[in-house]
Amino acid sequence: MSATTVQGHDTTAAPSRPPAVRPTRGARFLLLFAVFLCAACGLVYELALTALGSYLIGNSVLQTSVVISVMVFAMGLGSLAAKPLRRRAVGAFALVEGALALVGGLSVLVLYSAFAWLQLYTPAMIVVAVAVGLLIGAEIPLLMTMLQRIRRQEAGSAVADMFAVDYIGALVGGLCFPLWLLPTFGQLKGALVVGAVNAVAGVIVVVFIFRRQIRRWVRNALLAGVTAVLAVLGTAYALADDLEVTARQQMYRDPIVHAETTPYQEIVVTRSTAFTGEPDIRLFLNGDLQFSSVDEYRYHESLVHPALAGPRANVLIMGGGDGLALREVLRYDDVQHVTLVELDPAMTRLARDYEPLRDLNDKALDDPRVKVVNADAFNWLRGARQSYDAVVIDFPDPDTAALAKLYSVEFYHLLGQVLTPRSSVMVQSGSPFFAPKTYWSIAKTIETAGYSTTQFQIDVPSFGNWGFVLATPGDGTSPALRLASDAPRLRYLDEAVLKAASVFPVDRRRQDVQPSTLMDPAVLEYVLDEWENY
Repeated sequence: MSATTVQGHDTTAAPSRPPAVRPTRGARFLLLFAVFLCAACGLVYELALTALGSYLIGNSVLQTSVVISVMVFAMGLGSLAAKPLRRRAVGAFALVEGALALVGGLSVLVLYSAFAWLQLYTPAMIVVAVAVGLLIGAEIPLLMTMLQRIRRQEAGSAVADMFAVDYIGALVGGLCFPLWLLPTFGQLKGALVVGAVNAVAGVIVVVFIFRRQIRRWVRNALLAGVTAVLAVLGTAYALADDLEVTARQQMYRDPIVHAETTPYQEIVVTRSTAFTGEPDIRLFLNGDLQFSSVDEYRYHESLVHPALAGPRANVLIMGGGDGLALREVLRYDDVQHVTLVELDPAMTRLARDYEPLRDLNDKALDDPRVKVVNADAFNWLRGARQSYDAVVIDFPDPDTAALAKLYSVEFYHLLGQVLTPRSSVMVQSGSPFFAPKTYWSIAKTIETAGYSTTQFQIDVPSFGNWGFVLATPGDGTSPALRLASDAPRLRYLDEAVLKAASVFPVDRRRQDVQPSTLMDPAVLEYVLDEWENY
């Protein structure tokens, strides 16, 4: 930023016309309101880029770090680049706001399209982040110059006023993004709405504050430009749904029959006809396959039934919002109560109301024995007081920092508070073949938290090789891998399959890996490294 007064000497060219067209207080208020709007919009652009990268690419820490560092660097360049523009600050600001409204408003659409059609997300993201950062950086020097034209002020006081409003705007923008924009408009339309607000901020300055300081034809040209920007954003808004559907379909082999973006993830359901002739319903979260209806029973039978071979009156399921693990638990008549803890209410709502998924889970969420809790599992455990006989953990793979904490020593310590000495815990643990370090790190983490474990693997055609860890509290004998004598008739699993499943080939046996903790999420590093080429 460049100060407009230094040691009492004015560095801003004195205007040849009256400094304002309204009473000083009113003009100053409007300009500071424009600062507020610009700050709110700028932070929303930043959050939109980081959220989109987390949805599409994963590794939220890296995405956030790249976006923020690139944008902040570009903002510094933008501030320097704005210095020669201060003599014509009003017109320059209107142009900057028009360009920022266009680039920022269309940013999510452009990046989503680049990811879907060109598979060039990261280079495109860096280009967009640089462009947005340059334009945001140019705002403050121009706004500071205009603020001094309304009422000359000592540099320190002017900076304090400007930054106070700027930071308040950033606060409002940061809160509006997850609490209002995403739930109401979604990512794509939300960015377009913010772009329109950005354009309006430019109009406020030109039309209501400094209209007499620029020539009429210039003012009219700027207004026409802003109108054109709003028209482009409005057209993109009207076409956004169709564009999003078309772009999203590019990323999936089978026709999409349901899609929604929630504050937590992107949920996509596809439908096709399997080689067997039966329908193949597939659920994807942030682009990662969660199940195929053709073979999901292999996964869910393996996940649930060995954990229910002992006491099972009171069962806890963490994750598994699709209700498929719950379906298997409810096959036991002596299960009295099941608590399902799922972060995303949209996922449990879909499992309860969306007919293809509802049919697949046998209406499990409507069973009177079931209590659904929509909460973060880690935080929920901190306040849990009830004990459970069996726990089934069906979280997605730990490929983000938020998920890695659910595979940490600290998480399993918290889990121990709701277990009895005879409780059993089953954890889905990724693929021992495709990600062996990840798999054995999860097992090591559970053991470090004070559990005895037994590892096993199965084959799920839609996934490939997949692994689980069965655990019991204490450092005693490894839990027996078995089925209950009164287990229901299963399509995939029996005692012979379980016995074979506990044998790992030589090249996939236990490796020397690190346990994962909150402060050192080793499992996140393993999973990102091992799945990078798949």
